[in-house]
Amino acid sequence: MPTSPTVTITREDDGNVIAKGGDALANALLNRAGFIYEQSLRSFWYRLHWDTGKQRENQRASHAARMLTAVGYRVEISPDLVVGAVTTPSDPQGNRVYGHQLLALTDQLNGANSSAAAAEVTEHVLDPYDGVLVRIGEFFEAATEKAKETGNEEGWDLADDFTEAAATLTSLGEDLHVATDRFRALDRPPQPSWQDQVVNYYASAPATHHPDAAAPSEVPAAAPPSAPKPGRTR
Repeated sequence: MPTSPTVTITREDDGNVIAKGGDALANALLNRAGFIYEQSLRSFWYRLHWDTGKQRENQRASHAARMLTAVGYRVEISPDLVVGAVTTPSDPQGNRVYGHQLLALTDQLNGANSSAAAAEVTEHVLDPYDGVLVRIGEFFEAATEKAKETGNEEGWDLADDFTEAAATLTSLGEDLHVATDRFRALDRPPQPSWQDQVVNYYASAPATHHPDAAAPSEVPAAAPPSAPKPGRTR
């Protein structure tokens, strides 16, 4: 059985946390951990957002290493990057792992260097079939059924609240169904209005020659009268 390619995660001399190697799956896991794709003419790599902060960078790098290792990749990570689970001040134990994954998505959005890149991140939330928004809606639908299973009035009241939440998310997804396309369009120059197109046409059109404006042709000067011929003499 072929071995999975090695992924290296290091902190460069300039402070950037860089990940290299792997394949499409490894790159997808790095992306999920908050790494941003970069490339040059000869190679590509992943990096963490520059404004993440050293503590969060270490957490993200370690989280990526754990995910990669769990699916069979060999990971070489700098010892100074290795820390425990991703945490926040409100979750010092790192128990809210799914919320931290969404936080990583927010970090990716903050680090997007173009509207097209921001749209790619946004699509993870707004995709109508597999996006975060539609999955949360399904979560509330499931919570509705669980609340109904209690069979008491409080359970039915809670189910109504969950149903309303699911409907709100569905409506929000419908309102934002073209948001990613609009995000991508922000990188393209705006199309001029028809008024501007008319003005530009006449400004660039060649000057038209009108016969009435032509200078009158010059009348040829009359020839001087010829001298009288001398009369004959007998």
